Amino acid sequence: MIGEASIKSIPNRAIKFSLGLLIFLLLLISLYLFAALHFSYSEGERAGFVQKLSKKGWLCKTWEGEMALVSLPGAVPEKFYFTVQDDKIAERINTQVGTRVALVYVQHKGLLSSCFGETEYFVTDIKAILAQ
Repeated sequence: MIGEASIKSIPNRAIKFSLGLLIFLLLLISLYLFAALHFSYSEGERAGFVQKLSKKGWLCKTWEGEMALVSLPGAVPEKFYFTVQDDKIAERINTQVGTRVALVYVQHKGLLSSCFGETEYFVTDIKAILAQ
């Protein structure tokens, strides 16, 4: 015969297990996001003409931009979409809109939310390209 005390302890064990599982999942998601944000998949530079840079988002405002990559005059430009997290870098990019620049970026794959940015390319610096 099952004792009355053991029947009452079943809900307590279920609550403790559920709470432990929830804490474990939150810890696992936090570790994943930390790794995704602090280790880059790739890094490099892209050169072209910045066409647009705007601050977007309902709750999480991020700078989102678009750059036209032109390989040959008259060719159809490829567009490079990017995110800027630093306001000072966004300010520097805004002063260079319409001129040829090189954007230094890091790529972070697998971010779970658009609060970090709409793209996986995060610009970390801008370099002016002198006309020749």
